[in-house]
Order: sequence, then structure tokens, then C-alpha cells
Amino acid sequence: MLGKALKLFAALVWGNLLMGQALAEGAVQLGDDEGKVVRLNGPARRIVSLAPHATETLYAAGAGPYLVGAVDYSDYPLEARKLPRVGGYSKLDLEAIIRLKPDLLVAWGSGNPPAQLEKLRSLGIPLFITQPNTMDDVALQLERFGKLAGTEVTANEAARAYRERLARLRENYAHRPRVRVFYQIWKAPLMTVGKPQIISSAIDICGGENVFGGLEQMAPTVSLEAVLSANPEAIVATGMGDARPEWLNDWRRWPKLLAMTRGNLFHINPDIMQRHTPRILDGTEALCRDLEMVRQRRPKPDSP
Repeated sequence: MLGKALKLFAALVWGNLLMGQALAEGAVQLGDDEGKVVRLNGPARRIVSLAPHATETLYAAGAGPYLVGAVDYSDYPLEARKLPRVGGYSKLDLEAIIRLKPDLLVAWGSGNPPAQLEKLRSLGIPLFITQPNTMDDVALQLERFGKLAGTEVTANEAARAYRERLARLRENYAHRPRVRVFYQIWKAPLMTVGKPQIISSAIDICGGENVFGGLEQMAPTVSLEAVLSANPEAIVATGMGDARPEWLNDWRRWPKLLAMTRGNLFHINPDIMQRHTPRILDGTEALCRDLEMVRQRRPKPDSP
């Protein structure tokens, strides 16, 4: 529990920081992904990131010099590994956050505990919620972070480059024959991605169809029977890093599964596929190549 004295101290510190900024720089006002308006007296100069994807994207937006803390697994780029830690994204260390005297917190809408975010908000710390659910949202995130940190030149250029690369992917795969995909993010429980998840957006860009794309949950748990019934043409799995997860081989127990019949079991490093950052384009390109391989493996129609 945070005591009243600590709350008062924190409020005074942040008030002084913001007042100092106001004298030197113009105010910043920006809506976040929950529709809440965040107001700063000037560009943020002491940012604490509460999600690994936010940390990475803040660096890509040119805001790295102003990061003073981040959660565990904020490991890209290399400079991020040196930042003081404030707990994990699912269990924040509130006292560690306060000690860093942030003038802005960048949070994850579906990842950070709502009660802890409300506690931080109640202390008067500006809190920006990010929730990029589509591939297009990543570019918007870059631009918003640039505005919050006063690094618009770097951020806008990064967003432009991202959009150009994304447009090329769409152009290359928009008209390719569709591939039914089961994307597996874990074994026990058996977990996949639903409609709101950014990976569903990536699958669509590659000309794929997420067999569980009709589910409204971010990361729904599904049954083995449901996967077998869906009979995907490809199974794409992630695990820990570059190593192919051993449990991907478990699907060999069902040789009549279409993905098994055609040898379409694939693995992608989760760092470039499951983080809402510019590097998701690297993961999407790998996914598109995999799905193109699936198309090449389809039986050829008999020649007349």
C-alpha cells in the first residue's frame, strides 16, 4: 500500500517537473487508444514504459534518450536492456515506478493490470494507453510516441518507411489464393489468436485466413478437437526465441490433418511476430514466405 505521505511527495515531484517543462516548451495534448486525452506541459523527458513492445517502439520513434525505466523483457534494442526495471508487464512494481519520477507512463491496454494503472493514474502521472491491434496501428503508434516525446522528425520518418513496406506486402499477396492457418502460441493450454489480435491482421495481409479469426478474444484457448475439425492447411507456431518448439512435432500424431499431409508446420520467432512493433514486418514477411510455400505444395491439377 502506498502511504499518503508518499502520494503527496510523488505529486509534488511531478508537479515541479511539469512546471519546469512548461516554462521551456509547448504543451502536448494527445488521445490514446482508449480515447482518453493525455496532457503534458511539454514533451516527455522521463518516460517509463510498461510493456516490451512500447519500449521497442519508443526507441524506434526516437524517444530512447528519454526512457528512464521499463518492464522485464524490454530487450530490444540493446540499449533497452540497461534500463532500470519496474516489474513485469502483468505485475508492476509501483514503488519502483514512483522512484524514477516519470513525467509519462506508456501502458499496454490489454497487458497491464487495470487496477495498478488506475492507482498510478490516481497519483496524477500522465498515462498513455497503447493497444495496436492491426498492422496499420503500428505506424500510428510511432507517430504518437514521436509527438509525446517531441521527436516527430524521427518518428514520422519511421512511420513512413513502415507504411511503404507494409503497402508492398499487401500488393504482393493481396490476390494470392487463400490459405487456412492455425496460429499456435502455446501448447498447454492450447492457445491461438482471435480477431482483435494483430497477428490476425498479419495473416490476412499474407493471403491467409485465421481458422479462429471469428473469436473475439485476444488469445483464446481452443480444444484439440476444434483444431482437428477446422483442418488447417498450415500450422504456424511460436515458442521461445529462434528455437523451433518441440511441441510443434506433436501434430504428427494426426497424419490425416491437412497441414501434416502436406508438411506445412512452420515456426516464427515470437519477438518479430507477437510484439506490436515495426519489427512485426520481419515476422510478417517470414509468414508470407511460409504461406507461399504452402501454395507451392498444393497438388497440381491433372494435365489434359
